[in-house]
Formats: sequence, structure tokens, C-alpha cells
Amino acid sequence: MLWIAVCDDEAMECSRIAGKIRSILTEMKVPSAIRQFYSGRELLESEETFDIIFLDIIMRDIDGMRTAQIVREKAYDKLLVFISASREYVFDAYEVEAFQYLLKPVDERKLRRVLEKAVYKIESRSQEFIIVSKEREKRKLFLDDIFYFEIRGRMIDVHGISGVFSYYGQIGSLERELEGKGFFRCHKSYLINLKYVDGYNRQEAVMENGERIVIAKRRYNEFCQEMLAFMRGNGGLWDAAWR
Repeated sequence: MLWIAVCDDEAMECSRIAGKIRSILTEMKVPSAIRQFYSGRELLESEETFDIIFLDIIMRDIDGMRTAQIVREKAYDKLLVFISASREYVFDAYEVEAFQYLLKPVDERKLRRVLEKAVYKIESRSQEFIIVSKEREKRKLFLDDIFYFEIRGRMIDVHGISGVFSYYGQIGSLERELEGKGFFRCHKSYLINLKYVDGYNRQEAVMENGERIVIAKRRYNEFCQEMLAFMRGNGGLWDAAWR
């Protein structure tokens, strides 16, 4: 089931967009639940969880861009699709890592392509996740979206595809929870997702996003073994030159 929110302060436009989305997903044979909201505040106050959020930008009260910023602060794994009558906010959309930007009136063929891409992205995402708590709120973090965890005292920073999310936690408990799931603690301050390791040497691991993570000297040999086992288990080829 795909959970979708459509937020537009013009009720008829909101209903029209929701209807197009429902029609396309029915043709695609994708089960969905679509909720309509007529203000950013109404959306933000909802306790429902959505996979995709369609947002008008120019709205009364809280505009779409500010609404998106608050949504992103709460949950960085949501797909945000902006719908606007103007192109002038396209670059602002990058700041909140919008998935797509559609112009009004919404072209049905373009909307279909956006939905096809969104469905593929959501369905191809690993279903494994962990639940963490922040300020009395529970958050689901998909492991496939995480590059690495960074430990800063009692804080754990989750570096992922959609940015950085921080919460209070214990690295020991996290390490035990992720055992056997493709993560390795290469340093006292880092727990990395082996899937995103692009290369390494005795000092550091190079991640696919270009970041370099320190490998503790005493952990290097074990890291090599874990990396080899991970690659064999996932159909990868081992290049001895990496060692």
C-alpha cells in the first residue's frame, strides 16, 4: 500500500490532483491511500505517515517550501513532489531535496512518469529498518538509505541518502542490532554500511558519496574479512589490489 498526501489550499485543485494520482495508480495496479490537505499546517498536524507528499508551494498560512522544511526535519525519507504555477522556486526545491517539481496545470504524462519513478524507488528500497526515538517520537530508518553512523558522545548522527539525522543512542546497542546486516564498526566513532564502500586502504574507507571514513589500525584485518564476505554474499568481485 502506497500512502500519499496531496496538499493545496485550493480545494478544487487539490481534489483534481488527487483524482489524477488515484486514476494513474489504479491503472498501474498499485494499491494506494490518498489524503487531501488544504494547508501546510493541517498536513504537519496529521499523525499519519506518508510515502509521497505532493505540495503546492504558494499557500496561505505556511507555504509549501516551509512545510517541506519541517517535514524534512521530522522524516528525511519522504519523497517530496512540488507542484507550482511558477518555475521560480525550482532551485529552492533542491535545498529540501525534492524528488520532482511539476508545473501547473499538471500534465498527466509527466505525473505518470513521476509516479512510476516514485513507486520504483519505494519498492526497490530495502525493507529492513530500525526504529529510533527522538524527542518522544519514533522514527523508522531504512538501512538501505544509510551510508554510515557517526558517534558523538551520546549523540548518533545518521548519514544517509537524504541528509543527516541525529538522535540520542548507544553505539553498543546499535552495533548489536545491526549485526549480520552489512554494517561494520571500523572505528570507535564510525559504523559503516559496507554496501556503500567504494574502495579503501589501511587508513580509511572511501564511500560512494566521496566521504572518507577512518579505519582503526586494529580493525583493518577484520574489516577486510567482513568486506570480502559481504562482496561474496552479494555477487561482488574481489579485487586483490584493494588490499
